[in-house]
Amino acid sequence: MSQAAQKHDVFQAIADPTRREVLRLLSKKELPISKITAHFPMSRTAIAKHLHVLTEAKLVSGRKEGREKIYQLHSEPLEEVKQWLSYYERFWSNKLSILKYIVENDDGPNDK
Repeated sequence: MSQAAQKHDVFQAIADPTRREVLRLLSKKELPISKITAHFPMSRTAIAKHLHVLTEAKLVSGRKEGREKIYQLHSEPLEEVKQWLSYYERFWSNKLSILKYIVENDDGPNDK
């Protein structure tokens, strides 16, 4: 398997709820892997694997500080997700407009 095929993209990275929670934690501040692991009922090794996927997607980076590795969020790759979702907003907006019209113009049995 080529190295390019092994890389994870941002969509694969955020598909997992644990990785989304790691991103949420890192959005508040940089954290060492030990502090990240403390938030989950899984091993440090499992969290390291999640951090590896996030690193490959360029959503996080880690730097050595003493014996720990400190991770920080890089939110720029999430722009790709935002752009992809923006296409579908028109469908959500349309459904909300229809619901608003139905609610405001409801001629139910008690309205007559």
